[in-house]
Amino acid sequence: MRFSLKTLLWGTLAIALLIVVVLSLNPKPVTVQASLVQTGPLRVTVQEDGKTRIREKYTVSAPVSGRLSRIELNPGDHLTEKTLLAVILPSDPAILDKRALAEANAQVQSAEAALMRANSRVEQARINADLSETKFIRAQKLADNRAASREEYDIAKAERLLAKQEIETAEFEVEIAKFEVKMAKAALDQFSTDDDQLSLKPFEIFSPIAGRVLRVMQESSTVVGVGTPLIELGDPSNLEIEIDVLSTDAVRIQTGAELTIEHWGGTTPLRANVRVVEPGAFTKVSSLGVEEQRVNVIADFNEPLERIAALGDGYRVEAKITVNEIDNALLVPNSSLFRHDRRWHVLAIVNGVAELTPVKIGLQNEEQTQILDGLDEGARVIEYPSDQLQPGTRVKIESAP
Repeated sequence: MRFSLKTLLWGTLAIALLIVVVLSLNPKPVTVQASLVQTGPLRVTVQEDGKTRIREKYTVSAPVSGRLSRIELNPGDHLTEKTLLAVILPSDPAILDKRALAEANAQVQSAEAALMRANSRVEQARINADLSETKFIRAQKLADNRAASREEYDIAKAERLLAKQEIETAEFEVEIAKFEVKMAKAALDQFSTDDDQLSLKPFEIFSPIAGRVLRVMQESSTVVGVGTPLIELGDPSNLEIEIDVLSTDAVRIQTGAELTIEHWGGTTPLRANVRVVEPGAFTKVSSLGVEEQRVNVIADFNEPLERIAALGDGYRVEAKITVNEIDNALLVPNSSLFRHDRRWHVLAIVNGVAELTPVKIGLQNEEQTQILDGLDEGARVIEYPSDQLQPGTRVKIESAP
């Protein structure tokens, strides 16, 4: 049989066409990243910036009018309850009238009444603490036997933590009230004596608490009046955290919720618990110029003192507040989900082919989403699905977990 050049050309064209048809019917698989659908814990958090602050601060004011000597203390200096803070040379008592003496008497009575209230608050706080401790022990036993919910246990734990903090606050108020009584009586004695030399004796002010100097308001020698702020004191080891969150997030945060503190300067995150979500919101302008309604969330550290010793007042922190948590949830990465026909879908890999699969989702955090229906554990889904993928497209997994 004789082959002509024309026959050879037509034969080559036919073979090329056949190859094109075969390739079009069997396209090259698209390389994709895939993730395994698996069961695991899911923690939903609200992430916001916050700052530390000293829980109890005290501003020492001038109990008498006169010339203030220069305050030698500086911010950061350590204090005991015997540390001399300031010295005031009182004004001439001869210029004081009956009204001034009456005011001094009233100040003493007010300080004594405040001390009585503070002592009463301590007793009340201790009673509440005993009750909350009993509730916590009961809730812990019920939770261990699975007879109480996790929420009931968290509430009891938060009430116990709050009761302990109330005792510390009440005891601090007692110390301050004692100091106020002492200062008020000393001022009254200085102004009500008949001995002018005794009345003009320098008035010494000692620290009411053990802690550190936070701020000095009056550094230089000057004439001050009664009630002039002189120096601010506090205990840097007694810290709390203030976090402002959106009001829409605040409604999801429960008292006692756990939170982690990250990017605070240490190598590992710190733990804390929410003590209170303040009931009032305030308006704050975001960095984009949008007005937002925000709420302050106050939390207490759940760490030993040596872990937070490096922190001070007003230090910036990043907080992740837990608003929901599931121990066993069917999870997929957020990057695998997309909207189609007003429903959530994924591209699942079935026999090497991408298959469009509608799913029903539940809780979601920054990385993972809970799947309520549509997928089974062990299935593989495509991450970051591209425009090259269509239902029925052959795929090749680039790297499997």
